[in-house]
Amino acid sequence: MATYLALFDDSSTIWRIEPSALTPVLQDIWADMVIDPTIRNEARGFTWSFQTSCGSAETYLDEDGTCLYIDAALTDAAQIACIFRDCVPGFIEVILCDQRCNFDLVITPDTTPAELIGKANALP
Repeated sequence: MATYLALFDDSSTIWRIEPSALTPVLQDIWADMVIDPTIRNEARGFTWSFQTSCGSAETYLDEDGTCLYIDAALTDAAQIACIFRDCVPGFIEVILCDQRCNFDLVITPDTTPAELIGKANALP
């Protein structure tokens, strides 16, 4: 398991994502998820935790609604990042990066999880 971030530049738009936009989509896939709306700090707000075929996963939305932290295997992180992308208007650029920002991959509205995984695995 690693930490990934799906995010967009909050200086380029006033648009923000709300947890209520992500929750039903995530629940459709992982019905047994645990939801915790407690805001712990600026970076760790609304949290979703669940089990996947790759193990445990936890994702949380930062307080300003522009960054989704994803603690999961790459397979799950790519799927969650694409879900996040689907909830963000198409005119906003969304990227996936690892927690150290060693890479950043643009997620377009038609990017698939398999494409993200392929791009991430192809990185040096």
